[in-house]
Amino acid sequence: MPKSQFIDPKEVRKAGKVQFKDIPVNQYKKTVKEEKSNFSKEELIGIYHDMALIREFETMINVIKIRGEYEGIEYNHPGPAHLSIGQESAAVGMAYHLDVDDFIFGSHRSHGEILAKGMSAINKLDDAGLKDIMENFFEGSTLNIVKGGHIGDLKSLARKFLVYGTLAEVFARETGFNKGLGGSMHAFFTPFGVYPNNAIVGGSGDIAVGAALYKKVNQKKGIVVANIGDASMACGPVWEGLSFATMDQFEQLWEGAHKGGLPIIFNIMNNQYGMGGQTCGETMGYDVAARIGAGVNRDSMHAERVDGYNPLAVIDAYKRKMDLLKEKKGPVLLDVLTYRYSGHSPSDASSYRSKEEVEAWEAQDCIIAYGKELISAGVASQDELDAIKSDITELMKYSMTLAIDEKVSPRMDLVKNPEIIGDMMFSEGSVDKMEDRPVDVNHPMEENLRVKQIAKKERFAFDKDGKPFSKLKQYQLRDGLFEAIADRFYKDPTLVAYGEENRDWGGAFAVYRGLTEALPYHRLFNSPIAEASIIGTAIGYAMCGGRVIPEIMYCDFLGRCGDEVFNQLPKWQAMSGNVIKMPVVIRVSVGSKYGAQHSQDWSSLVAHIPGLKVCFPATPYDAKGLMNTALQGTDPVVFFESQRIYDIGEQFHTEGVPAEYYEIPFGEADIKKEGTDITILSIGATVYRALEAAEELEEKYGMSAEVIDARSIVPFNYETVVASLKKTGRILLTSDASERGSFLKDMAQRITELAFDELDAPPVVVGSRNWITPAYELEEYFFPCKEWMIDAIHEKIVPLKDHVVKNNFTNAEIIRRSKLGI
Repeated sequence: MPKSQFIDPKEVRKAGKVQFKDIPVNQYKKTVKEEKSNFSKEELIGIYHDMALIREFETMINVIKIRGEYEGIEYNHPGPAHLSIGQESAAVGMAYHLDVDDFIFGSHRSHGEILAKGMSAINKLDDAGLKDIMENFFEGSTLNIVKGGHIGDLKSLARKFLVYGTLAEVFARETGFNKGLGGSMHAFFTPFGVYPNNAIVGGSGDIAVGAALYKKVNQKKGIVVANIGDASMACGPVWEGLSFATMDQFEQLWEGAHKGGLPIIFNIMNNQYGMGGQTCGETMGYDVAARIGAGVNRDSMHAERVDGYNPLAVIDAYKRKMDLLKEKKGPVLLDVLTYRYSGHSPSDASSYRSKEEVEAWEAQDCIIAYGKELISAGVASQDELDAIKSDITELMKYSMTLAIDEKVSPRMDLVKNPEIIGDMMFSEGSVDKMEDRPVDVNHPMEENLRVKQIAKKERFAFDKDGKPFSKLKQYQLRDGLFEAIADRFYKDPTLVAYGEENRDWGGAFAVYRGLTEALPYHRLFNSPIAEASIIGTAIGYAMCGGRVIPEIMYCDFLGRCGDEVFNQLPKWQAMSGNVIKMPVVIRVSVGSKYGAQHSQDWSSLVAHIPGLKVCFPATPYDAKGLMNTALQGTDPVVFFESQRIYDIGEQFHTEGVPAEYYEIPFGEADIKKEGTDITILSIGATVYRALEAAEELEEKYGMSAEVIDARSIVPFNYETVVASLKKTGRILLTSDASERGSFLKDMAQRITELAFDELDAPPVVVGSRNWITPAYELEEYFFPCKEWMIDAIHEKIVPLKDHVVKNNFTNAEIIRRSKLGI
């Protein structure tokens, strides 16, 4: 909602009609003979070689899956094999002009794209650069296997390196490009510009946009290609990625060198099927997939359908579209028409299509047709082409022999080192800035009005007499978040933040107020209301080397970006073999007052997902310290903030919240009040209700409660809780998350295991009711309060003298509710 853009009713209410640009379809008509002046003989034959290389690689995998052998070499491969046999020219044409500064993202069917892009990178790199990549990747562990006894030049060695490294990854070997943790559907090799291939259909549709955003914001060379299938055009992440990539602000609000469209090509590998569903004529309505571009922006995304059965047609299209991207006229949509002869996987009998259809496409096979053109144009002889095929077969036999050898290519030894995968779940980095260069800011920090206002606030909530300062004078939790985030913006030039209403509004809850004036548009901006793209683009941005703070305005909206939060963000570090780092801090605001779809605490959901760090501060001191830690790290963090307490002052750190930088380690709980008779462990904003309960327990019942604020829940160090239980022998756990399946239950189980001998009663959990969240006026019957906690203690832990129970926590009531599912 920038004030600079006036929406004039006189203009927008005018009558008229929307004009669409023509979308070219299969316009390229040149032959190899006509193109001989634009390519050398070596280049034209190289195109053939790369197509044949991909075909033989996938043929090898296919026959292994079907027959258990290849060229007499026996092997059982139980893993997946989603093949692209028939699509080789589309992959090679896509990769032909790309170098290591150009990044491609793909799908579960991307062996061909890895090999095509890898060969393109090998051909363009000089020997010194190529040698450096191979020698330094995993300290040369992959190179060392293929260089022994090698005869030939460095590029032929690199070809062995590429094929072996990919195959070893497919076979889950530790010497593969991702230490065997990616496998067939996720294999990639970032030094050649091959970024993650995604097993979730359309998963790259928004992640690749984030990579393009990284290049744009940080002024990096190269373009990004999102290789997605035609069936993925029904997927939310793809549509949201398209919306994000075509935002008008890139042209209208971003300034200077950052002005202009994103450098990305959405490359639809249109093999006309999504598993067994035929996209054109059955599951889609677009007829020609390129049509989609017309509905996205005024340039129709420069959309075009290209004959992907002709590698030269794809090469020509890429040259033209890359020129557009250099002129900052992106994004681009290419509909690359192709066909897969193989089924969705070797277990797919292709019963959904006719034999005649497959044979009709095989009759126009891209490799055979291109080979005939090479011969017809006098570029190559049949003997030369046959020699290429024979050489490739020998390369596959060589690579397979190495890749299946348990001594040469072992799998991770989880017997010898059972924690090896666990050790890879987090990178545990501590980095001030992701890149060493000046930061883009509009003015020095000390000139910022918000900074000046905060400097006048009281950093401890109470005066010397214990009387609280007014809300306006107190340094609030939102101020702690602001200070940590602003500090990092002035340290890390790669840091960007975006989400819904982040800029001119200052964030929906005023955390970013003051940053709009401090930062140029390319560092803090409003995104579409498209949560999947907010998180998906953040993932791509971080993959490429940046640090990012995406915001989800309400916790409930995590459902809108579930795949990105649950399936993408937590997994790529480990699946890459820790090649990739993921410095993403998702700010998630937990609401109240707004009913069932805006007031849920879903911290338990993300805590369940391996690979995410999760914290939930409840005080200004903890908020600033934990945010500093999150932004100093290189791991994905889901940072929960409660709307109930954005305006709360610091009540515990008597010295006040330090103005200088400090960190609070994740996992370390904090004792907010010491006690001797019972422990109350709280997550999030319930700590204040727990303190109210502790006060009443002491005043009315003479019971001394120790109140512990978890602060972060993944990781979590139980030592503080166990030490408390050695004093108290009793524990109640509470948070605003619904009681059933909450993380509190996991904690209660762990506490029982770790401190069974210390417990005088079972741990008791008091969470929210297993209902929809009601209206604000009824919230006292839904969220935990001091009365619930005291009643639960009386009923389940220790009787309180003369206590009158108002809420039912009996076993009979628990059984009744459980039977009803409420």
